Amino acid sequence: MSTVTQTEDAIVSRLEAAGEKIQKVHKAAGAVVFGQERVIEQTLVTILSGGHALLIGVPGLAKTLLVETLGKILGLEAKRIQFTPDLMPSDIIGSEVLEDSAGGKRSFRFVRGPIFAQLLMADEINRASPKTQSALLQAMQEHHVTVAGQRHDVPAPFHVLATQNPLEQEGTYPLPEAQLDRFLLQIDVSYPDQNAERRMLFATTGTEDRRVEQIITAQELQTVQRLVRQLPVPDKVVEAILKLARSARPGTGAGADTDRLIAWGPGPRASQALMLAVRAKALVDGRLAPSIDDVIALAEPVLKHRMALTFAARAEGESASGVINRLAAALG
Repeated sequence: MSTVTQTEDAIVSRLEAAGEKIQKVHKAAGAVVFGQERVIEQTLVTILSGGHALLIGVPGLAKTLLVETLGKILGLEAKRIQFTPDLMPSDIIGSEVLEDSAGGKRSFRFVRGPIFAQLLMADEINRASPKTQSALLQAMQEHHVTVAGQRHDVPAPFHVLATQNPLEQEGTYPLPEAQLDRFLLQIDVSYPDQNAERRMLFATTGTEDRRVEQIITAQELQTVQRLVRQLPVPDKVVEAILKLARSARPGTGAGADTDRLIAWGPGPRASQALMLAVRAKALVDGRLAPSIDDVIALAEPVLKHRMALTFAARAEGESASGVINRLAAALG
């Protein structure tokens, strides 16, 4: 047996073992968060891809519970920030305080803020001012912050799961496009179906204590994240990713419909996000290679927050979801 074959067999064996653990994580999260299988899956895809997610839904749909549950199952240190209009960047990052030493000398000491967590929940992120929102930007992209010229690294792994309320628009600030692009996926959280809500009623209003047990450690998670990047992607899937991302960009010869409906479209970061996300989805589903179906399934959560419709499109009653679904359907 050649060295190459042995290496490939070892990677396959590790991927299969990782897939089994991730499926256990998925099942454990589903036993606590009812009726949100798609949301759990897409959140796991985000974390396995090493990215951040924006969860959008009305209050009371277990977004906070999902973050807390995944933190415990994945062995991550989780923290939560409630974004409010008066929140300052230093409330997120931390600040320097002046201290007196025993010898009477004064010096500054950096007190770390809640951003120094492995799994950070940014609750109602659009409640804070753009200045405060941008405090997350450097950490999300570069995994460190700079205070008084000093670099402070955030823990590894580092993931931001931000929530946004789509209904209460009064007193909110739209997220800047640069920050939206840092989110790997936009996950729409909808109401659970009737059977899931029935299960929820009995599980949450009784005396039974639902315990969440840790399944993997933070170090094991990082190993799985590295494995995700080793999943082979067939050429036809790569071509589908490129075709989808480029077909959503106006002014590039993508087509008359694209030019008429889309004001601005996704950049290369969208293609990168799709490439990582389809690999992670394959692993979550217990497969060793992604397919075009994965590209179609992830088209909306990857592209929706990375594009805007024209005034004419909105006047015609078009939606970003509808446009993306038509572009994705052309892949099949």
